[in-house]
Amino acid sequence: MAADEVTETAPMQHRKTVSAQNRRPPAALLHPRYWPAWLGAGLLRASIWLPYGWRLALGRGLGRGLMPLLGRRRRIAERNLALCFPELDAAERADLLRRHFESAGIALFEIPTSWWAPDAHFNGLDHVQGLEHLQRAQEQGRGVILLSCHFTLLEISNRLLLRHAPFYGVYRKHKHPVIEWITAGSRERHCGKAIPRHAVREVIRSLKGNHAVWYAPDQNTSRKEGVFVDFFGIPASTNSGTARLAKLTGARVVPFYAARRDDGSGYDLILEPPLADYPSGDLRADTQRINDLIERWVRQNPAQYLWLHRRFGTRPRPEDPPMYD
Repeated sequence: MAADEVTETAPMQHRKTVSAQNRRPPAALLHPRYWPAWLGAGLLRASIWLPYGWRLALGRGLGRGLMPLLGRRRRIAERNLALCFPELDAAERADLLRRHFESAGIALFEIPTSWWAPDAHFNGLDHVQGLEHLQRAQEQGRGVILLSCHFTLLEISNRLLLRHAPFYGVYRKHKHPVIEWITAGSRERHCGKAIPRHAVREVIRSLKGNHAVWYAPDQNTSRKEGVFVDFFGIPASTNSGTARLAKLTGARVVPFYAARRDDGSGYDLILEPPLADYPSGDLRADTQRINDLIERWVRQNPAQYLWLHRRFGTRPRPEDPPMYD
């Protein structure tokens, strides 16, 4: 899932959860050129029946094995870590990079689990703190922006939270049609409504209907659409949609993040109290406040954040040198 700018777009048609449960792939996706993707999906689906500890171990090994193969993504992550953690020496950053790839490898096993595993599969793995903050915010009848960010365990943390509280999700469509068909169906099946990132009218309608909507504004956006505020002390083009949506709808903003436990006992799902006096009316200050909040979460679990993304790809001025090769 991903968030983007608040702009006017055509309203999205409501899609039925029932259809998500019973739908079949369109004939075009059964073409032989997509067979490798279906085979890969089948193998991933089979992995959900492995014991949880095995999936963790296999994921770590897979992540380490992918490090030398994913040269471009590794260089992006290395650059991000050097920018955000200048206080670490080279050996410490190399260790953090390795642990990040291990976390990303584990995520490759968590994603199919979140898509296909039955609910009982997660018993004992979800450790929720602060659920009352979401419940009380919804009791006010103004909707809730469930503010989150892109950790590697994004998919499974959302599936786990859905066991305790319903919410809709805003997501970025995947470029591969088979993966998009699978992910969209899974999200609709579990959260009831998956809202494409540009369907802003549908987000507003959902919030005004007193629904909770998952929203993650922490990925790079264009210079035209973003507000430049600091992230780890570096100007970053940042989506200001959280403040704009809150102003348009009166929704409360409830921060939510998750962390994979190091001892293999599952996941901490943490909901914080709604942001007070938000929005303030100062769009830049409100956007900086969101970045500061996300930075605090990332510093607590740096290896689990998605460093493979070009977070500082958009520069404040066109003539500024690029941050990445």
